[in-house]
Amino acid sequence: MGCPYANPTSAQRFSAGSPVKGLMLLQDTQLIETLAHFNRERIPERVVHAHAVGAWGEFEVTHDISHLTSAKFLTGVGKKSKTLSRISTVGGERGSADTARDVRGWALKIFTEEGNQDFVFNDIPVFFIRDPIKFPSLNRSHKRHPATNITDATMFWDFHAHNQEGIHALMLIFSDRGTPKSVRHVNGYSGHTYKLTKPDGTFHYVKFHFKANQGNETLTNDEAARLAGQDPDNHAADLHNAIEAGNFPSWTLYIQAMTPEQSEAYRWNVFDMTKVWPHADFPLQPVGKLTFNKNPDNYFAEIEQAAFSPSTMVPGLAPSADPMLQARMFAYPDAARYRLGVNYQQLPPNRPVAPVYCPFQRDGRATINGNYGGEANYVRPPPPHPHPRVSSSSSASRVGVGKLGRISEHEVWAAGSVAEYASEVTEEDFVQARVFWGEVLGRQEGQQEAFVRNVAAHLSKAKPEVWQGVFDMFSRVAPELGEAIRNVVVGERKEL
Repeated sequence: MGCPYANPTSAQRFSAGSPVKGLMLLQDTQLIETLAHFNRERIPERVVHAHAVGAWGEFEVTHDISHLTSAKFLTGVGKKSKTLSRISTVGGERGSADTARDVRGWALKIFTEEGNQDFVFNDIPVFFIRDPIKFPSLNRSHKRHPATNITDATMFWDFHAHNQEGIHALMLIFSDRGTPKSVRHVNGYSGHTYKLTKPDGTFHYVKFHFKANQGNETLTNDEAARLAGQDPDNHAADLHNAIEAGNFPSWTLYIQAMTPEQSEAYRWNVFDMTKVWPHADFPLQPVGKLTFNKNPDNYFAEIEQAAFSPSTMVPGLAPSADPMLQARMFAYPDAARYRLGVNYQQLPPNRPVAPVYCPFQRDGRATINGNYGGEANYVRPPPPHPHPRVSSSSSASRVGVGKLGRISEHEVWAAGSVAEYASEVTEEDFVQARVFWGEVLGRQEGQQEAFVRNVAAHLSKAKPEVWQGVFDMFSRVAPELGEAIRNVVVGERKEL
């Protein structure tokens, strides 16, 4: 960088005769810098959700819900906010196939006048576990075996047969919904229970649903496998080409709302991520429209360096006592600090458009905002008008706008004692899976049969010693389901 380099394809050599036979020189800083930069071009890969597509967009309010929340981006029909989205598979590494049977992560960053609002959702409304301490083991069981470095059906089914609270999520993944046609055809669900809050301390529990206006088209197991070999990046190409052609995909945002009083009397624990709230009990209420309208100019800069966290919330939203949500609020910023550095929120895809003043959170690697110059670096009351600078703190936007949204009155804490606890699987965990089997798949021609084939095809790759536990698990959903899977798996093994 010290001076212009005449020819970036050449390198210095020392020779008494022909330079072709000469020695390379360590003094050739252009060569050394070129090689050193290449060695450092990759940053740590996300441990989950590594393979993704992304796009810029816009969220517009179509139905005012100011009676439920003070969040400005959700109030006022016609209000528009810039967005950044990232949709990913979970288990596979970067470069894995788009069509793998897997959950899709569905992340959205909304740039609001009050700071960034992040939603880190999935394309299914429930999850495999409700105890966060199981989260690393869940993901490891879906990844590569430590000895063979190959994805392992035995690990997968052994984990789920011993953690049967995830049966509903498991059934969703092994239906054809587990292999969507494209990311334009997947929904985004909060899974978690959030709070919508008001300045007077009142709040409602809510779940968020982004429904694809393109519909929910899917692939069969065979179609997904064929595309994985022939066109593994087809989801990325499909989204890019659609936006490039002006065929902007869109989603409608709905919420389900519940009062604290209703939550106390409800059949299921509203903080249990393995359960849905049936629409018959809590109908969907439309809120707004999300549109993807711009492809990234550079994938690494705008999508790979994007960081999303459930802890990034604006005034008017708040976390509930959902234990998985509470754990993710720590885990996601921590992952971003590991991948991108402590100042990751200064990077362009993460930088809020709202003024932020947080001079007591500074320094560290890769600070790019002037680091607040000579201003005091300790905690003190903010100035009357927030200084328009960007902090590296996920909570900085709250500081920058005077801590709006930190409303202590909506928090309810009860006195009690600390004790070890692990949730247990009960028959209640199979009720919603039973409804999905009988009333959802059962009403769609051929879908029950496809589900049995999908499970059997995957389970047959596992060691026989884990089969019985899986047969028993599905028999708790419906006796005929467990028997049907058994017949196909045992029959296929006999044919081998």
